[in-house]
Amino acid sequence: MPPSPEEHTGARIRHARKIRRLTQRELADRSHVSYSTLTKVEQGAMPASPSVIGALARALSVPVAELHGQPYLEELRQDQLDGLINPIREALNVYDLGPDPDVVPRPVGELERHAEELCALVRVTNIKQVAADLPGLIREATSTVHTVPSGRSWRLLASTYRTAYDVTTKLGYPDLCTVALDRLDWAAQKASDPVLAGMRQYLRALAYLRASDYKTGRRLIGLGMATLEQAEPGRVLDVVTGQMHLGAAVVAGRDKDQDTAREHLDEAARIAKVTGPAEKVHWLSFGPTNVGVHRVSVLTELDQYAKAVDEARHLVVPDDWPPSRLAHHHAEVARAYLWTGRTDAAFKSLLTARRLAPQQTKYHPTVRETYTALESAKRRMPDTFTNYGAWLGG
Repeated sequence: MPPSPEEHTGARIRHARKIRRLTQRELADRSHVSYSTLTKVEQGAMPASPSVIGALARALSVPVAELHGQPYLEELRQDQLDGLINPIREALNVYDLGPDPDVVPRPVGELERHAEELCALVRVTNIKQVAADLPGLIREATSTVHTVPSGRSWRLLASTYRTAYDVTTKLGYPDLCTVALDRLDWAAQKASDPVLAGMRQYLRALAYLRASDYKTGRRLIGLGMATLEQAEPGRVLDVVTGQMHLGAAVVAGRDKDQDTAREHLDEAARIAKVTGPAEKVHWLSFGPTNVGVHRVSVLTELDQYAKAVDEARHLVVPDDWPPSRLAHHHAEVARAYLWTGRTDAAFKSLLTARRLAPQQTKYHPTVRETYTALESAKRRMPDTFTNYGAWLGG
């Protein structure tokens, strides 16, 4: 059945506010969110934007994930994904125990190919298979670095930690994604690889973005940029640098700093002209298309929804572009359509996101916020709308 009316973010905000014995007016004043916006969000009549959720989470002293309701445990159980999380947690925890006597690792080349396969599966959002295969691969790679340490084997292990970050982020486990990033930093240091170390700071900045700590996110991207100065010049460095500028643009956009966001987008566009499409360089999906997608994202973060819709309409996406990135884009476009009153177009974008990446879309907080607001709009929607809600609710 569709998600319960009492399970949306607004209801969780209302619950947290009442526990703290705050009136709506008091919370609005503390968070600098308008009283009108807060009341509509609590009623489910208005989708809570990431910046609004972040401001309210800070004022209530709760994690953003708590207001989203993540992880969505009931749905994870029904999809048999919850049981795949603990083996990942356990594999991350044995990083410093030396070689496992019960593990006989395959040759490094085979492990590298397996790691690349999992990266590719993440991009086509086959999260369940990745989550099932990943713990064993991490354990093999961990035993390898303790048995035959080399830059190559440490980079392999770093790749598995990066995939653990991807999976746990998509399934809504921010605590575990933080552990994965710490392990990635450890492996990058052992590999003496400044690109990996810089990329780790970028991914960490995105984690702080999701937690609505924009100041720390900006500092981390700055630190990542400084780390990249130690790397060898070339296309890989350009791609990672360009992606950092895109991340910085989104952080600035959510922080409502339009000028800084535009500067980072322009610099990323300049770099993308040099690199061209580079989707498989560290699996960052960088290139001209990703710059265009991020322009739409930044406009939505700046609450410039009509401009975001217009930009999205003129964006040409190659047929082979990664489904994970494209589905995320359509989730953001759906939110922009909703805010411009185009509910039919918003729902079509949600359907597109589900078609492209069903596992990812089902656990995407923006998708759930947009669906709840569409349901609250009380407008005539197709029969498939209720079916979509049943799918979201498991």
